[in-house]
Amino acid sequence: MATIAVLGTFDTKGEEHAFVAEQIRMGGHRPLLIDVGTGAPATLTPDVTRDEVAAAGRIDLPALMATGDRGRCITAISQAAAEMMKRLHAEGKIDGAISLGGGGGTAIASTAFRSLPLGVPKLIVSTLACGNTAGYIGTSDLMLMPSLVDIAGLNRISRTVFSRAAGAICGMVEAVVPETGNRPLIVASMFGNTTKCVTMAREILEEAGYEVVVFAATGTGGRTMEAVIDSGMVAGVLDITTTEWADELAGGVLTAGPERLDAVARAKIPSIVVPGCLDMVNFSAPETVPERYSGRNFYQHNAHVTLMRTTPEECAELGQILARKINAYTAPVTVLLPLKGVSVISAQGGPFHDPDADNALFHSLQTTLRSDIPVSRLDCDINAPEFAAACAHALLQQLKSHAATDSSTSASLNRI
Repeated sequence: MATIAVLGTFDTKGEEHAFVAEQIRMGGHRPLLIDVGTGAPATLTPDVTRDEVAAAGRIDLPALMATGDRGRCITAISQAAAEMMKRLHAEGKIDGAISLGGGGGTAIASTAFRSLPLGVPKLIVSTLACGNTAGYIGTSDLMLMPSLVDIAGLNRISRTVFSRAAGAICGMVEAVVPETGNRPLIVASMFGNTTKCVTMAREILEEAGYEVVVFAATGTGGRTMEAVIDSGMVAGVLDITTTEWADELAGGVLTAGPERLDAVARAKIPSIVVPGCLDMVNFSAPETVPERYSGRNFYQHNAHVTLMRTTPEECAELGQILARKINAYTAPVTVLLPLKGVSVISAQGGPFHDPDADNALFHSLQTTLRSDIPVSRLDCDINAPEFAAACAHALLQQLKSHAATDSSTSASLNRI
């Protein structure tokens, strides 16, 4: 029997959460009712009261409630609920979590559930499970399920949705995740235009005994990879596809934000960095391209994706940005430059082939880097087998060097 947290605003949605709790009991598991209401008293008896939640976050909930400022109350109880969820999971008291919510409830539950580790089942039935949900999900594996109707009482539609949701969370906590062994983990960034390179490099690294997890460089993918690096579970990074920085610079739709490439500096782990796909900025359909870019070189990838070639000036700035990020790394790092093309379409004969732009990128990157950071210039395009092999073997060498340094440091400390 698993214990599933049922977290919600029991002042306004107590009946609905009580129904879900009963469905969980019928599914053979134990619900743990957690109240995060900030209005009237709860309409059902919780296992964890709102006051206990508030105490976890060191907030004076009665004082906040007295202000009548609902926004402040929601923000405060959200952070407190995150602390409570982390504590309950760390103590082995919950195996999964579910919530039902409108705008306020979804904000509270999503903040709380994102604090749970990757792999812990987490589900919210929400009126907002449509459109852009990135702000609620972030880089977590949180699942949002459309409520179809408002969370306002029990009826033939809501009973169906809530029952299915309860069944889903029960199924998730029951699922057995196969063991994958204890191979050291490497994370890699990939785009369609670097698939061949990353695939070949991944095969070499896996043959060497590593497990490789690949993230799509689509903004969300880059942010998720950064979060996984920050988690402490990663041994090395194969950052072949840094394209999200082109979108960040030029206002494309696949930006990962200004923190992209920062996690390696904090994690202090070996890495390989390549300016992969920095020849392109991503937009949606052609009509979504900003007017200021009229006359630029575009490539229509499909009906929903329009790519814009970066200029020599933009490439020079991108080189400086990457170099400044890499200069903060203290673990072994190598930069590899594919001199004949940073993507499929920038290689010779491709629509984005522009040696001047590529040279501006390479020159800026190399001249801004710290002098002690090795740079490998290969006379091939990014998807050539020799470039993929060079990336993989460089990372293996960095990992070996890092392990030797760690062993030497440990031995020195043991002698003190």
